[in-house]
Amino acid sequence: MIIASEKKRVFIYKDTQLSDPSINLSKEAVLNFYANTYPELNNATIDGPEIKDTELHYKFLSTLGTKG
Repeated sequence: MIIASEKKRVFIYKDTQLSDPSINLSKEAVLNFYANTYPELNNATIDGPEIKDTELHYKFLSTLGTKG
């Protein structure tokens, strides 16, 4: 018998673990959601998922630009 289960998504920015605001949101939409709190995420990329136990870990990686 096979039992399917959804893995919990966890989003990580720097050393902060961010909860999933809604399973219905894409990972890009979650990034945009947290960009309201962390403006540097407006230019971030998403790394992952990395499976850890029963969770899917996504990392938000900020990409710093230069002016000029």
